[in-house]
Amino acid sequence: MAASILIGILITFLVIILVLYLVARLPIDARAKQIVQIIVIIIGIISLLKYLAVF
Repeated sequence: MAASILIGILITFLVIILVLYLVARLPIDARAKQIVQIIVIIIGIISLLKYLAVF
């Protein structure tokens, strides 16, 4: 049980980092890039909280 939760958290964390890296490589202006990064971080935090059974 605990191992599956840890694996899920790890996979979610790695996906968040990958998406943030790919967003940083996009050829868009800095303001739009910052907005997209904030949205990705918020979605990532919400999904991590789901693994911890907060929601």
